[in-house]
Amino acid sequence: MAAGTGQGIRESGRGIREAEPDSTTGRRGAGGMRGGPSVLGIVLAGGEGKRLMPLTADRAKPAVTFGGTYRLIDFVLSNLVNADILRICVLTQYKSHSLDRHVTTTWRMSSLLGNYVTPVPAQQRLGPHWYLGSADAIHQSLNLIHDERPDYVAVFGADHVYRMDPRQMLRQHVESGAGVTVAGIRVPRAESRSFGVIMPGSDGRTVERFLEKPADPPGLPDDPQCVFASMGNYLFTTKALVDALHRDAEDEDSVHDMGGSILPQLTERGEAQLYDFGTNHVPGETSRDQGYWRDVGTLDAYYESHMDLIAERPAFNLYNRQWPILTTSGQLSPARFNAGGMASESIISAGCLIRGQVTRSVLSPGVVVDPGAVVQNSVLHDNVHVGRGAVVRGAVLDKNIEVPPGAAVGVNPERDAELYTVSRGGVIALGKGQRVL
Repeated sequence: MAAGTGQGIRESGRGIREAEPDSTTGRRGAGGMRGGPSVLGIVLAGGEGKRLMPLTADRAKPAVTFGGTYRLIDFVLSNLVNADILRICVLTQYKSHSLDRHVTTTWRMSSLLGNYVTPVPAQQRLGPHWYLGSADAIHQSLNLIHDERPDYVAVFGADHVYRMDPRQMLRQHVESGAGVTVAGIRVPRAESRSFGVIMPGSDGRTVERFLEKPADPPGLPDDPQCVFASMGNYLFTTKALVDALHRDAEDEDSVHDMGGSILPQLTERGEAQLYDFGTNHVPGETSRDQGYWRDVGTLDAYYESHMDLIAERPAFNLYNRQWPILTTSGQLSPARFNAGGMASESIISAGCLIRGQVTRSVLSPGVVVDPGAVVQNSVLHDNVHVGRGAVVRGAVLDKNIEVPPGAAVGVNPERDAELYTVSRGGVIALGKGQRVL
């Protein structure tokens, strides 16, 4: 299934420990090599996604549609699976039905080989409370680690758009002997308020400080106008993670967050290292999309990431078959264009029926655009129906929305602001099934 497999990380001559094979489980390590270091993937998918409202009014953020046919969680799961990390637990909490259904129906692994991707809801295993933060979510789910007994644990976020080969990060982590390795990406200092900022030491790897959304952090020695932002992807040596979680659980002042609690804790102990995402390469990448990573946590970022997909030279290439983003689209007929129907600079999914004009837009399966209708610079989710003569501009319409004949969205800013959600950047957003007046 996975692209680019067979290399793995089993390189004993380079200081990478070769774990003894587990005769009881026959487990495979990352890279598919039996007896190599075993890695358990834990995907944190329990966030509310308030800044993506109204798209998250009825679903968890990782379940939000992206790029026509995908869900946001498909990106992290594809990266892990392509890297042969084939035992993955998805920790869920808020409005998780859509997410649970997608994971269980789409991400079916070979049970014969003991591989799985499974959603794990909050269960109150340690008392009558839900997850207090991302670190508490893993602490309450330590049974997953105890049962699997991995050498390493990959803790990745669930709602970013990117390609990454985690094996390269794992290789550095094993060679360094660190307790945790955190993936960082260079971003302008002006954007530091939106991220946890990693400050490396003189060796460029040891994490000296971790600042949570600082206003004015110091720049990097080799690039004073940039900082390393945490991508929310961590690789832990299992013992270091378990010990850190226990210490954090005993700290009554902790916020019980991976970035806000666990990483600073291990940084103070000298056990944290930085992995520069800019050095990561995947098969089939282009010069434009190498190193692409977007946190689509706001409506503006979500919209702009879609515009990245439809550029003449896309900033992110969905069509890389050597490192595919995997999902399922259901049994739908191909898209159809009737007389007068046209689309340019757009992504048109299966099951769409285009009778009007579509420009610079992304259409999910089952969208219908009637004669005389115009869709421009917009993102339309499943089964949106744009009626005859209607106009949709600069908008994100969630699934099952009916735009009546002659209606207009994105034409009158004052009226749109009264009726719908409008982002800071002027993107109009309508929630699932919302009525268009």
